[in-house]
Amino acid sequence: MNLKALIKEPSTWRGVVWVVAAAGVAITPDQQTAIVTAGMALAGILGAFVPDN
Repeated sequence: MNLKALIKEPSTWRGVVWVVAAAGVAITPDQQTAIVTAGMALAGILGAFVPDN
């Protein structure tokens, strides 16, 4: 699979969101909570509104 096709996959974007959310471990607990919560919300939105082909 080429990179252009991979970027169009919703699962790729969900994975990116989870990796970014996981990066919140290295900061303060309040910032970590905010990042993880935002990441979870964004992953849910992507899952709900971006169709899998």
